Amino acid sequence: MAEAQAAIAARARPSPREGEVERGARNVVMFLGDGMSVPTLAAARTLLGQRSNRTGEETQLSFEKFPSVGLSKTYCVDSQIPDSACTATAYLCGAKANLGTIGVLAGVPRYACEASLDPAQHVHSIAAWALQDGRDAGIVTTTRVTHASPAGAYAHVADRDWESDADVRAAGHDPARCRDIAHQLVNSYPGNQFKVILGGGRREFLPNDVVDEEGAPGRRQDGRNLIQEWQLDKIDRNVTHQYVWNRDQLRTVDADLPEYLLGLFEGSHLQYNMEADAETEPSLAELTDVAIRMLSRNERGFFLFVEGGRIDHAHHDNLAELALDETIELSRAVERATRLLAEDDSLVVVTADHAHVMAFNGYSARGADVLGPSDDRDDDGVPYMTLSYTNGPGHRPHTDHRRTDVTQDADYRAPQWRSHADVPLAQETHGGDDVAVFARGAHAGAFGGVLEQSRLPHLMAYAACLGPGARVCDRTDQH
Repeated sequence: MAEAQAAIAARARPSPREGEVERGARNVVMFLGDGMSVPTLAAARTLLGQRSNRTGEETQLSFEKFPSVGLSKTYCVDSQIPDSACTATAYLCGAKANLGTIGVLAGVPRYACEASLDPAQHVHSIAAWALQDGRDAGIVTTTRVTHASPAGAYAHVADRDWESDADVRAAGHDPARCRDIAHQLVNSYPGNQFKVILGGGRREFLPNDVVDEEGAPGRRQDGRNLIQEWQLDKIDRNVTHQYVWNRDQLRTVDADLPEYLLGLFEGSHLQYNMEADAETEPSLAELTDVAIRMLSRNERGFFLFVEGGRIDHAHHDNLAELALDETIELSRAVERATRLLAEDDSLVVVTADHAHVMAFNGYSARGADVLGPSDDRDDDGVPYMTLSYTNGPGHRPHTDHRRTDVTQDADYRAPQWRSHADVPLAQETHGGDDVAVFARGAHAGAFGGVLEQSRLPHLMAYAACLGPGARVCDRTDQH
């Protein structure tokens, strides 16, 4: 944190034009494309263009039009290649941490329940900083709301996998001491103050003897129904609230927004956009729209975290088309947000937590199908895909020392068809590449250059003059 504060004090004051005073950000929205590597961006923009019968390479995703672009270094304290937990601690709480840990400093090793109970080891997110400043906060994700990325906004936990008490018990710990992530969201600060919580993960909130609205069982072993506990808390506080679990209910709520909204649309993660039932499953853009309009009612402003989380899942399974489509969905959500928010008093930041090992390769002609084989072939004359992976479940064993021609697969080019991979693994790994950072709005210029990932929330706080950022901002225009 000291590194971030010193760096901000040194260089995060872009000078306004003569005679102008640059206003601070009343609202901050952070979009996170989980696993959205630079090759993913390049391939997704190409696919977007080709879906409109263009060559594709010249197309821009909505946030690629933002005026400020930088790079973020993603390593963890103890790992060269990061995961979504230590990175969430960095880009939401402003401190690098150990692999698999959330909301705690590097003094907490993964799985160390007792060490994680020390308040001196806890770090707090920009969502908490916003609440302490009298602003509102919320989270939106296409994953479980208890998954690693959104959990960075509210949880302090030694293992990202402790999403319910059953997970804590399975690890040999007492869930009454080391509270699970779902419990923290509903019953602890700052999660219990979030005005909007939208995503998946009903199973982490329901007892294992309860079946949810779509027939999926809960996972909790403590008998607690955390959805009901969330509702009872709002009743006790005499605030309007609504729990929804499908798109129709969300639309109904949209006509008369409550003060608090909890939406859990799947037992686990939301479905991939290409495979979702549009009658029951809202899009990421729709969720973002509702969240921004709810939070905008606070005149002091808000912080909102929005995650396109299933980019990562598709990459792990070598499902290139689904990963690119989820990236395009994130772009649509960003576009919706920029239409709703004035550029002069809102900051929108788009980034990724880590990279993946998908390669955009070969020597194809301009406009070649980005999801198809390269115009080139390997030295044995066997086709290879323009988008392929260095490792993962898409590996096919060689026959007679030759690669398999994957274009002959029976399910070739189906959404669940796996592009080829070099190293056989049950799941493809993350990459250690830097990831892009895009910024638009108040003090967007501070996000240029190559940044430590842990600097991002401090820059956002500086732009909004809240939390640690209030110590270095020198503006008099704050609300």
